[in-house]
Amino acid sequence: MTSYDAIVVGSGPNGLAAAVTLAQAGLSVLVREANSTVGGGARTIELTLPGFRHDIGSAVHPMALASPFFSKLSLEQHGLTWIQPPLPLVHPLDGMSPAVLYRSLETTSNELGADGNGYRRLIEPLVQRWHKLIPEILRPPLHFPAHPIAVAQFGLRALLPATMLNRLAFREERAKALFAGMACHSIVPLELMGSAAIGLMMAMSGHVAGWPIPQGGAQEIANALASLLRSLGGVIETDAPVDSIEDLPHAKAVLFDTSPRQLARIALWRLPESFVRSLEGYKYGPGIFKVDWALSEPVPWIYTECRQSATLHLGGSAVEMQTGERESWDGRTPTRPFVLFAQPSLFDATRAPEGRHTAWAYCHVPNGSTVDMTDVIESQVERFAPGFRDVILARSTKNTAQMEEWNANLIGGDIGGGANNLMQLLMRPRLALDPYRTPAQGIYLCSASTPPGGGVHGMCGYHAAHAALKHTFGIPSLTLM
Repeated sequence: MTSYDAIVVGSGPNGLAAAVTLAQAGLSVLVREANSTVGGGARTIELTLPGFRHDIGSAVHPMALASPFFSKLSLEQHGLTWIQPPLPLVHPLDGMSPAVLYRSLETTSNELGADGNGYRRLIEPLVQRWHKLIPEILRPPLHFPAHPIAVAQFGLRALLPATMLNRLAFREERAKALFAGMACHSIVPLELMGSAAIGLMMAMSGHVAGWPIPQGGAQEIANALASLLRSLGGVIETDAPVDSIEDLPHAKAVLFDTSPRQLARIALWRLPESFVRSLEGYKYGPGIFKVDWALSEPVPWIYTECRQSATLHLGGSAVEMQTGERESWDGRTPTRPFVLFAQPSLFDATRAPEGRHTAWAYCHVPNGSTVDMTDVIESQVERFAPGFRDVILARSTKNTAQMEEWNANLIGGDIGGGANNLMQLLMRPRLALDPYRTPAQGIYLCSASTPPGGGVHGMCGYHAAHAALKHTFGIPSLTLM
């Protein structure tokens, strides 16, 4: 075809979500992807040895199963199967039993001992109002809430620094470490306002939807979305990088599942100079250093609970994690960083040859850092799994520059689509009632650099597509809310 109603640049979960939403409205849609496979940050390939399949980006997906948009798509009909490990999250600690996030809020509270009542008071009201809260939280921040009381209950907690919320809610280390580890997913210093928000989201989603993994790897999420799009008549072109918007076929709307910096580069001549300057001034957060391993056997964890979850937080105490997150934010390389560790092959036999296993981990580092953190990360694993290095068959590592080379959206290795400080949670990528729409007619941004931000949930793409339907095609927006 020489023209389409809409073109989506980039086939990450948000780009595919935007394309599906537009195709569901009856529009002709083309997706252009620079890589040879769809998925963006949700891809799975053999990185180490033949037969060992690694998620090169996201691996565990609390928000995918909880997403109001994804939950309405029947993606299981397109090959997607979710696996729920027995425990959503385990946080091992030195000299004491691990802190565990169970699916059951009651069990989690009971296992936290003296802090059980504090945890229940903090999380239970949010879990009870989850189905009212989640559509509100995953919308642009500037809107009149349909459930103002539920939003206020969440907001009063979410706006606090994670360190302050920890002090107010808990007395003992296990509960403090559990919440601090979940708050570290914000990739901002835990003493900043708003850093508690992601920790609360992680806890809520664990109790409501679990922390599942897709059978076969993160690639299967993208494959299912792509299959659905094709069934709706959408077209996907891979190995098709876009250097200029002028190189695209004619379309009434172009949606960019890219960073603001890429949008400014690709659509430069269509965008006002002042808007381009605002995109170029968008702030990116710390990057990550990532290691993938092929293993001869399961990780030899000290604690049995660690073998019952696909996700572990290896960060020690709350104070230790607070220090590491502050160091990476301030441009210093952390010596004992918070490490996010995933071991999907314990629960998904498709990831490795029989009897073998895969695992991956990353830590936060200064944006653009090229420091090799392999030994530091493996030391954090050995701290809770002595003998870990003895089961490593092969490893693959990526510093921040290599992460950006693999996916141009990851500016300086930032996997969150931009810094998650309070200002950019409200102004993402700028303060606007419709943050997906640019000043140029028919050009939209649909990536994690728009609300509600990073995570495999598709809501950025969904909302951007509805902005295009309304402003470019004059189609009334029927939302999920």
